[in-house]
Amino acid sequence: MTFNQLKWTSTRNPFTRNRPLQLMIFLFIIFFGLMAISPTNRPQWLVYNFLLIVVILTLIFTYKWFRFSNFSYLLMLIFFCLHTYAAHYTYEGTPLDQWLQTNFHTNRSYYDRIVHFAFGFFFYFPFIEILKLKVKLRGIWLYMMPILVILALSALFEILEMLGALVAGPEGEEKFIGMQGDIYDTQKDMAVGFLGGIISIGIPLLMNWNRDNTFAISDETH
Repeated sequence: MTFNQLKWTSTRNPFTRNRPLQLMIFLFIIFFGLMAISPTNRPQWLVYNFLLIVVILTLIFTYKWFRFSNFSYLLMLIFFCLHTYAAHYTYEGTPLDQWLQTNFHTNRSYYDRIVHFAFGFFFYFPFIEILKLKVKLRGIWLYMMPILVILALSALFEILEMLGALVAGPEGEEKFIGMQGDIYDTQKDMAVGFLGGIISIGIPLLMNWNRDNTFAISDETH
C-alpha cells in the first residue's frame, strides 16, 4: 500500500480539497492558542515565536509555487508543536526538565537538545523533497545536501541567538543563548541537529517515487 493510496502525500490537490492539511492547520491553531495563554515569560515567548511565524508565513505564501507532501507537513507540524511548547514554558523551564531535575538531579535543561535534534530529524524529509522536485538533485547529493542545509540553518540560528544576546545587553546570554555553563553548548546543539538528520536519512531510503512525483512506500514494504 502506498501513501498516495491513503491520499496522504498528494502534492497536487488544491488547498480546498486537502483535508489532511486543513486538519493539521486547525489542530496547530488550537495548540498555538492554548500555548499563547499566560506563557512563563511573554517577551521571550514573542522572541521565540517570531521565527516560527516567519517560517509559517513563508509556507503559506509559497504554497502555489511549491506544495510539500502532507507527510512533510506532518513532520513540520510536530516540530512546530515541540517549539511552541517550549516557547510557553521557556526552553529552560519545561515540565520535562523540571521532572529530570527532581528525579535525576540534572543541572541543565535538555529539552533544547531535543528540539535541536528534532529539527534535523523532522526537516530532513521536507528538504529532500524540495531538492528533488525543484532543484532536481539526484544520486548521493540528494541524500547529503539536506544534511548540509540542516547544519547551515543550525549555524544561522546560533548566530541569530548571539546577535539577540548582544542586543539584549548583560543579561542577553541567559535569555537568548542559554549556555547554562557549557562552553560547548553551541557546538552540541548543532551536533544533535546533525545527528537527527543522519538518522532521518532512513525515511527516504524506505520510500520511492511514483509516477506523479509524490513519495510512496516502496512496493516491497507492507
